[in-house]
Amino acid sequence: MKLEGALYWENRLMDRRTREIKEDGKAFVYNLDRCLLELCKDMDIPIPVWMGKNTREFARWRQTTFTREQFHEKTSFDRFQIRLSE
Repeated sequence: MKLEGALYWENRLMDRRTREIKEDGKAFVYNLDRCLLELCKDMDIPIPVWMGKNTREFARWRQTTFTREQFHEKTSFDRFQIRLSE
């Protein structure tokens, strides 16, 4: 599984990174969570709160966006976008 993350401030791209993990035969959601956690660690950002809107967006478009309000800690960016890569 390959997940791309991008940080934006006022619609300007601040950072973009990709994290790939080897799928170990476990459920898709488990691998997605593991990849997201590792991506956040690589980008040195807090882990966002996954909400229902994120599930709907990710299921429909294979990408979703997290806003500042979805982080428990203060952030230096407006939004964090993840996208499942081929």
